[in-house]
Amino acid sequence: MSKFWSPEVRELTPYVPGEQPRERLIKLNTNENPYPPAPGVEAALRDFPADHLRRYPDPESRALREALAESLGVSAENVFVGNGSDEVLALAFQAFFRQPRPLEMPAITYSFYPVYCRLYGVERRALPLAADWTVDLDAFSAEAGGAIFANPNAPTGHGHGRAAIAALLERLSEAVVLVDEAYVDFGGESAVPLVERFPNLLVTGTFSKSRSLAGLRLGYAVGSRELIEGLERVKDSFNSYPVDSLASALAIASLADDAHFAACRERVITTRERTRASLARQGFEVLPSQANFLLVRHPDQDAAQLFVGLRERGILVRHFNTEALRDHLRISIGTDDEMTSLVEALELLCQAPA
Repeated sequence: MSKFWSPEVRELTPYVPGEQPRERLIKLNTNENPYPPAPGVEAALRDFPADHLRRYPDPESRALREALAESLGVSAENVFVGNGSDEVLALAFQAFFRQPRPLEMPAITYSFYPVYCRLYGVERRALPLAADWTVDLDAFSAEAGGAIFANPNAPTGHGHGRAAIAALLERLSEAVVLVDEAYVDFGGESAVPLVERFPNLLVTGTFSKSRSLAGLRLGYAVGSRELIEGLERVKDSFNSYPVDSLASALAIASLADDAHFAACRERVITTRERTRASLARQGFEVLPSQANFLLVRHPDQDAAQLFVGLRERGILVRHFNTEALRDHLRISIGTDDEMTSLVEALELLCQAPA
Protein backbone atom coordinates (compact mmCIF):
# COMPACT_ATOMS: atom_id res chain seq x y z
CA MET A 1 0.00 0.00 0.00
CA SER A 2 1.15 3.52 -0.73
CA LYS A 3 1.21 6.36 1.74
CA PHE A 4 -0.27 8.51 -1.02
CA TRP A 5 -3.51 6.53 -1.26
CA SER A 6 -6.64 8.04 0.24
CA PRO A 7 -8.13 6.07 3.18
CA GLU A 8 -11.03 4.85 1.05
CA VAL A 9 -8.68 3.32 -1.52
CA ARG A 10 -6.84 1.40 1.20
CA GLU A 11 -10.08 -0.35 2.15
CA LEU A 12 -11.03 -1.42 -1.38
CA THR A 13 -10.96 -5.01 -2.62
CA PRO A 14 -11.10 -4.54 -6.40
CA TYR A 15 -13.08 -6.74 -8.75
CA VAL A 16 -10.96 -9.50 -10.29
CA PRO A 17 -11.82 -10.14 -13.95
CA GLY A 18 -11.41 -13.50 -15.60
CA GLU A 19 -7.94 -14.33 -16.85
CA GLN A 20 -7.00 -13.15 -20.33
CA PRO A 21 -4.22 -15.62 -21.17
CA ARG A 22 -1.40 -14.87 -23.58
CA GLU A 23 -0.91 -18.49 -24.56
CA ARG A 24 -3.34 -20.22 -26.91
CA LEU A 25 -6.07 -21.94 -24.89
CA ILE A 26 -9.69 -22.97 -25.34
CA LYS A 27 -11.02 -19.95 -23.49
CA LEU A 28 -14.25 -20.68 -21.62
CA ASN A 29 -13.80 -18.40 -18.61
CA THR A 30 -15.17 -14.92 -19.35
CA ASN A 31 -18.50 -15.52 -21.13
CA GLU A 32 -17.34 -14.07 -24.43
CA ASN A 33 -19.21 -15.01 -27.58
CA PRO A 34 -17.37 -17.72 -29.56
CA TYR A 35 -18.55 -16.27 -32.88
CA PRO A 36 -17.43 -13.07 -34.61
CA PRO A 37 -19.57 -9.93 -34.73
CA ALA A 38 -21.85 -9.17 -37.65
CA PRO A 39 -20.06 -8.80 -41.03
CA GLY A 40 -21.19 -5.20 -41.17
CA VAL A 41 -19.03 -4.43 -38.15
CA GLU A 42 -15.87 -5.37 -40.03
CA ALA A 43 -17.02 -3.33 -43.01
CA ALA A 44 -17.71 -0.30 -40.79
CA LEU A 45 -14.29 -0.68 -39.18
CA ARG A 46 -12.58 -0.85 -42.57
CA ASP A 47 -14.49 2.14 -43.97
CA PHE A 48 -14.36 4.41 -40.91
CA PRO A 49 -12.77 7.77 -41.91
CA ALA A 50 -9.66 8.24 -39.79
CA ASP A 51 -10.05 11.99 -40.11
CA HIS A 52 -13.14 11.79 -37.89
CA LEU A 53 -10.91 10.87 -34.95
CA ARG A 54 -9.44 14.36 -34.71
CA ARG A 55 -12.79 15.65 -33.45
CA TYR A 56 -14.58 14.86 -30.20
CA PRO A 57 -17.54 12.49 -30.52
CA ASP A 58 -21.15 13.52 -30.05
CA PRO A 59 -21.50 13.95 -26.27
CA GLU A 60 -25.10 12.74 -26.48
CA SER A 61 -24.30 9.69 -28.66
CA ARG A 62 -27.52 10.50 -30.46
CA ALA A 63 -27.11 8.20 -33.47
CA LEU A 64 -26.28 5.19 -31.32
CA ARG A 65 -29.10 5.90 -28.90
CA GLU A 66 -31.55 6.15 -31.77
CA ALA A 67 -30.36 2.85 -33.24
CA LEU A 68 -30.61 1.15 -29.85
CA ALA A 69 -34.03 2.65 -29.22
CA GLU A 70 -35.32 1.29 -32.53
CA SER A 71 -33.91 -2.16 -31.73
CA LEU A 72 -35.43 -2.20 -28.25
CA GLY A 73 -38.77 -0.60 -29.12
CA VAL A 74 -38.38 2.49 -26.93
CA SER A 75 -37.69 6.20 -27.37
CA ALA A 76 -34.12 7.47 -27.66
CA GLU A 77 -34.89 9.71 -24.68
CA ASN A 78 -35.14 6.55 -22.60
CA VAL A 79 -31.69 5.22 -23.59
CA PHE A 80 -28.27 5.90 -22.08
CA VAL A 81 -24.94 4.55 -23.37
CA GLY A 82 -21.50 4.18 -21.81
CA ASN A 83 -18.16 2.39 -21.99
CA GLY A 84 -19.34 -1.10 -21.16
CA SER A 85 -22.21 -1.96 -18.85
CA ASP A 86 -19.75 -1.85 -15.94
CA GLU A 87 -19.40 1.91 -16.42
CA VAL A 88 -23.16 2.29 -16.75
CA LEU A 89 -23.61 0.33 -13.53
CA ALA A 90 -21.02 2.48 -11.75
CA LEU A 91 -22.87 5.64 -12.77
CA ALA A 92 -26.16 4.11 -11.61
CA PHE A 93 -24.70 3.34 -8.18
CA GLN A 94 -23.68 6.98 -7.84
CA ALA A 95 -26.94 8.36 -9.22
CA PHE A 96 -29.47 6.20 -7.35
CA PHE A 97 -28.07 4.00 -4.59
CA ARG A 98 -26.24 6.38 -2.25
CA GLN A 99 -29.26 6.37 0.02
CA PRO A 100 -29.85 6.28 3.81
CA ARG A 101 -31.35 2.81 3.41
CA PRO A 102 -29.35 -0.22 2.22
CA LEU A 103 -29.20 -1.49 -1.31
CA GLU A 104 -30.51 -5.06 -1.56
CA MET A 105 -29.04 -7.68 -3.87
CA PRO A 106 -28.68 -11.47 -4.03
CA ALA A 107 -25.86 -12.91 -1.95
CA ILE A 108 -24.63 -14.73 -5.07
CA THR A 109 -24.66 -12.49 -8.13
CA TYR A 110 -22.31 -10.41 -10.26
CA SER A 111 -19.35 -9.78 -7.99
CA PHE A 112 -18.82 -6.20 -9.16
CA TYR A 113 -21.91 -5.04 -7.22
CA PRO A 114 -20.28 -5.33 -3.77
CA VAL A 115 -17.17 -3.59 -5.13
CA TYR A 116 -19.26 -0.59 -6.18
CA CYS A 117 -20.91 -0.56 -2.77
CA ARG A 118 -17.52 -0.23 -1.07
CA LEU A 119 -16.27 2.32 -3.60
CA TYR A 120 -19.29 4.62 -3.26
CA GLY A 121 -20.09 4.05 0.41
CA VAL A 122 -23.37 2.23 -0.27
CA GLU A 123 -24.67 0.01 2.51
CA ARG A 124 -25.36 -3.47 1.13
CA ARG A 125 -27.85 -6.08 2.27
CA ALA A 126 -27.22 -9.52 0.78
CA LEU A 127 -30.25 -11.77 0.32
CA PRO A 128 -29.82 -15.57 0.22
CA LEU A 129 -30.81 -17.38 -2.94
CA ALA A 130 -33.78 -19.71 -2.83
CA ALA A 131 -33.15 -23.41 -2.20
CA ASP A 132 -33.03 -24.09 -5.96
CA TRP A 133 -30.38 -21.37 -6.46
CA THR A 134 -32.81 -18.91 -8.05
CA VAL A 135 -32.97 -15.24 -7.05
CA ASP A 136 -35.69 -14.92 -4.43
CA LEU A 137 -37.63 -11.85 -5.54
CA ASP A 138 -39.97 -12.15 -2.55
CA ALA A 139 -37.00 -11.50 -0.23
CA PHE A 140 -36.57 -7.92 -1.47
CA SER A 141 -37.99 -5.41 0.99
CA ALA A 142 -40.23 -2.47 0.18
CA GLU A 143 -38.14 -0.48 2.68
CA ALA A 144 -34.90 -0.97 0.72
CA GLY A 145 -32.99 1.99 -0.62
CA GLY A 146 -32.79 0.20 -3.95
CA ALA A 147 -32.57 -3.25 -5.49
CA ILE A 148 -30.23 -4.75 -8.05
CA PHE A 149 -29.93 -8.21 -9.59
CA ALA A 150 -28.77 -9.79 -12.80
CA ASN A 151 -31.50 -11.45 -14.84
CA PRO A 152 -30.47 -14.08 -15.86
CA ASN A 153 -28.35 -14.15 -12.75
CA ALA A 154 -24.59 -14.55 -12.83
CA PRO A 155 -23.06 -17.00 -12.22
CA THR A 156 -26.12 -19.23 -11.68
CA GLY A 157 -27.89 -18.65 -15.02
CA HIS A 158 -31.54 -18.55 -13.88
CA GLY A 159 -33.82 -15.79 -15.13
CA HIS A 160 -37.21 -14.56 -13.91
CA GLY A 161 -39.99 -13.72 -16.34
CA ARG A 162 -41.43 -10.27 -16.92
CA ALA A 163 -44.52 -10.85 -14.78
CA ALA A 164 -42.44 -11.68 -11.69
CA ILE A 165 -40.35 -8.54 -12.17
CA ALA A 166 -43.48 -6.43 -12.60
CA ALA A 167 -44.77 -7.71 -9.25
CA LEU A 168 -41.46 -6.74 -7.62
CA LEU A 169 -41.62 -3.26 -9.14
CA GLU A 170 -45.10 -2.73 -7.76
CA ARG A 171 -43.89 -3.65 -4.26
CA LEU A 172 -40.73 -1.50 -4.45
CA SER A 173 -42.36 1.52 -6.06
CA GLU A 174 -40.40 4.02 -3.92
CA ALA A 175 -36.92 2.78 -4.89
CA VAL A 176 -34.94 2.21 -8.07
CA VAL A 177 -34.87 -1.42 -9.20
CA LEU A 178 -31.95 -2.15 -11.52
CA VAL A 179 -32.26 -5.27 -13.66
CA ASP A 180 -28.93 -6.20 -15.25
CA GLU A 181 -29.68 -7.98 -18.52
CA ALA A 182 -26.15 -8.76 -19.71
CA TYR A 183 -27.23 -12.32 -20.59
CA VAL A 184 -30.90 -11.91 -21.46
CA ASP A 185 -30.50 -12.69 -25.17
CA PHE A 186 -29.59 -16.33 -24.48
CA GLY A 187 -33.04 -17.37 -23.29
CA GLY A 188 -34.30 -14.78 -20.81
CA GLU A 189 -37.28 -12.44 -21.04
CA SER A 190 -36.37 -8.77 -21.12
CA ALA A 191 -37.91 -6.31 -18.68
CA VAL A 192 -37.49 -3.40 -21.13
CA PRO A 193 -41.22 -3.35 -22.05
CA LEU A 194 -41.98 -2.59 -18.38
CA VAL A 195 -40.10 0.73 -18.48
CA GLU A 196 -43.16 2.57 -19.77
CA ARG A 197 -45.23 1.39 -16.76
CA PHE A 198 -42.64 1.69 -13.99
CA PRO A 199 -40.65 4.93 -13.61
CA ASN A 200 -38.42 3.23 -10.99
CA LEU A 201 -37.13 0.52 -13.37
CA LEU A 202 -33.65 0.75 -14.91
CA VAL A 203 -32.55 -2.04 -17.26
CA THR A 204 -28.90 -2.34 -18.25
CA GLY A 205 -27.45 -4.28 -21.15
CA THR A 206 -24.22 -4.83 -23.04
CA PHE A 207 -22.80 -5.42 -26.50
CA SER A 208 -20.16 -7.74 -25.00
CA LYS A 209 -22.11 -11.02 -24.99
CA SER A 210 -24.74 -11.65 -27.65
CA ARG A 211 -23.33 -8.95 -29.97
CA SER A 212 -19.76 -10.39 -29.83
CA LEU A 213 -18.23 -6.98 -29.05
CA ALA A 214 -16.55 -7.49 -25.66
CA GLY A 215 -13.40 -5.81 -26.97
CA LEU A 216 -15.36 -2.68 -27.87
CA ARG A 217 -16.55 -1.87 -24.31
CA LEU A 218 -20.07 -0.63 -24.87
CA GLY A 219 -23.10 -0.85 -22.59
CA TYR A 220 -26.43 0.86 -22.16
CA ALA A 221 -29.35 1.52 -19.85
CA VAL A 222 -33.07 1.87 -20.54
CA GLY A 223 -35.38 3.64 -18.13
CA SER A 224 -37.79 6.47 -17.52
CA ARG A 225 -36.62 9.89 -18.64
CA GLU A 226 -36.01 10.94 -15.02
CA LEU A 227 -33.66 8.00 -14.44
CA ILE A 228 -31.80 8.62 -17.70
CA GLU A 229 -31.40 12.27 -16.72
CA GLY A 230 -29.89 11.13 -13.41
CA LEU A 231 -27.31 9.05 -15.28
CA GLU A 232 -26.57 11.96 -17.62
CA ARG A 233 -25.98 14.31 -14.68
CA VAL A 234 -23.41 11.95 -13.18
CA LYS A 235 -21.81 11.22 -16.57
CA ASP A 236 -21.46 14.90 -17.42
CA SER A 237 -19.86 15.51 -14.02
CA PHE A 238 -17.28 12.82 -14.76
CA ASN A 239 -16.70 12.47 -18.53
CA SER A 240 -18.77 14.28 -21.14
CA TYR A 241 -17.60 12.00 -23.98
CA PRO A 242 -17.86 8.40 -22.78
CA VAL A 243 -18.55 6.67 -26.13
CA ASP A 244 -16.03 7.28 -28.91
CA SER A 245 -16.97 7.77 -32.55
CA LEU A 246 -15.54 4.47 -33.75
CA ALA A 247 -17.28 2.42 -31.08
CA SER A 248 -20.57 4.11 -31.91
CA ALA A 249 -20.24 3.36 -35.63
CA LEU A 250 -19.41 -0.31 -35.02
CA ALA A 251 -22.27 -0.76 -32.57
CA ILE A 252 -24.74 0.74 -35.02
CA ALA A 253 -23.51 -1.69 -37.68
CA SER A 254 -24.05 -4.57 -35.27
CA LEU A 255 -27.61 -3.48 -34.53
CA ALA A 256 -28.41 -3.39 -38.25
CA ASP A 257 -27.92 -7.15 -38.69
CA ASP A 258 -30.75 -8.93 -36.88
CA ALA A 259 -30.25 -12.16 -38.82
CA HIS A 260 -26.64 -12.59 -37.71
CA PHE A 261 -27.57 -11.71 -34.13
CA ALA A 262 -30.37 -14.29 -34.04
CA ALA A 263 -28.31 -17.03 -35.67
CA CYS A 264 -25.37 -16.62 -33.27
CA ARG A 265 -27.44 -16.66 -30.12
CA GLU A 266 -29.39 -19.72 -31.31
CA ARG A 267 -26.11 -21.53 -31.93
CA VAL A 268 -24.97 -20.69 -28.39
CA ILE A 269 -28.27 -21.88 -26.89
CA THR A 270 -28.18 -25.15 -28.82
CA THR A 271 -24.59 -25.84 -27.81
CA ARG A 272 -25.36 -24.95 -24.19
CA GLU A 273 -28.17 -27.48 -23.95
CA ARG A 274 -26.11 -30.18 -25.66
CA THR A 275 -23.24 -29.55 -23.24
CA ARG A 276 -25.57 -29.54 -20.26
CA ALA A 277 -26.91 -32.96 -21.20
CA SER A 278 -23.41 -34.36 -21.76
CA LEU A 279 -22.13 -33.15 -18.38
CA ALA A 280 -25.24 -34.45 -16.61
CA ARG A 281 -24.54 -37.90 -18.07
CA GLN A 282 -21.08 -37.72 -16.52
CA GLY A 283 -22.59 -37.15 -13.08
CA PHE A 284 -22.22 -33.37 -12.90
CA GLU A 285 -24.90 -31.31 -11.23
CA VAL A 286 -25.68 -28.62 -13.81
CA LEU A 287 -27.93 -25.70 -13.00
CA PRO A 288 -30.51 -24.79 -15.67
CA SER A 289 -29.21 -21.77 -17.56
CA GLN A 290 -30.70 -18.98 -19.65
CA ALA A 291 -27.25 -17.45 -20.17
CA ASN A 292 -24.17 -18.28 -22.25
CA PHE A 293 -22.56 -20.26 -19.43
CA LEU A 294 -23.21 -23.21 -17.14
CA LEU A 295 -22.55 -23.48 -13.41
CA VAL A 296 -21.58 -27.07 -12.64
CA ARG A 297 -20.56 -29.20 -9.67
CA HIS A 298 -19.41 -32.80 -9.45
CA PRO A 299 -20.34 -34.52 -6.16
CA ASP A 300 -17.16 -36.63 -6.15
CA GLN A 301 -14.58 -34.25 -7.65
CA ASP A 302 -12.77 -31.22 -6.25
CA ALA A 303 -13.59 -28.21 -8.42
CA ALA A 304 -10.21 -26.56 -7.88
CA GLN A 305 -8.43 -29.70 -9.05
CA LEU A 306 -10.69 -29.97 -12.08
CA PHE A 307 -9.88 -26.34 -12.89
CA VAL A 308 -6.14 -27.06 -12.74
CA GLY A 309 -6.51 -30.28 -14.71
CA LEU A 310 -8.42 -28.54 -17.47
CA ARG A 311 -5.86 -25.77 -17.70
CA GLU A 312 -3.08 -28.32 -18.03
CA ARG A 313 -5.03 -29.68 -20.99
CA GLY A 314 -5.34 -26.25 -22.58
CA ILE A 315 -8.88 -25.41 -21.44
CA LEU A 316 -9.59 -22.39 -19.26
CA VAL A 317 -12.81 -22.16 -17.20
CA ARG A 318 -13.68 -20.02 -14.14
CA HIS A 319 -13.32 -21.16 -10.55
CA PHE A 320 -14.52 -18.79 -7.83
CA ASN A 321 -12.63 -19.40 -4.62
CA THR A 322 -15.46 -18.29 -2.35
CA GLU A 323 -17.28 -20.24 0.34
CA ALA A 324 -20.51 -20.41 -1.66
CA LEU A 325 -18.96 -21.32 -5.01
CA ARG A 326 -15.70 -23.14 -4.35
CA ASP A 327 -17.30 -26.50 -5.28
CA HIS A 328 -18.43 -25.15 -8.66
CA LEU A 329 -17.01 -24.29 -12.04
CA ARG A 330 -18.53 -21.72 -14.35
CA ILE A 331 -18.11 -22.76 -17.97
CA SER A 332 -18.67 -20.31 -20.81
CA ILE A 333 -20.26 -21.73 -23.95
CA GLY A 334 -17.83 -21.96 -26.85
CA THR A 335 -18.10 -23.54 -30.27
CA ASP A 336 -19.30 -27.13 -30.64
CA ASP A 337 -15.71 -28.33 -31.10
CA GLU A 338 -14.52 -26.44 -28.01
CA MET A 339 -17.31 -27.86 -25.87
CA THR A 340 -16.63 -31.38 -27.15
CA SER A 341 -13.00 -30.95 -26.06
CA LEU A 342 -14.18 -29.75 -22.64
CA VAL A 343 -16.56 -32.69 -22.15
CA GLU A 344 -13.90 -35.20 -23.18
CA ALA A 345 -11.29 -33.62 -20.89
CA LEU A 346 -13.66 -33.65 -17.90
CA GLU A 347 -14.53 -37.28 -18.56
CA LEU A 348 -10.85 -38.22 -18.43
CA LEU A 349 -10.24 -36.13 -15.31
CA CYS A 350 -13.19 -37.66 -13.47
CA GLN A 351 -12.07 -41.19 -14.36
CA ALA A 352 -8.46 -40.64 -13.29
CA PRO A 353 -7.45 -42.24 -9.97
CA ALA A 354 -7.12 -39.87 -7.05
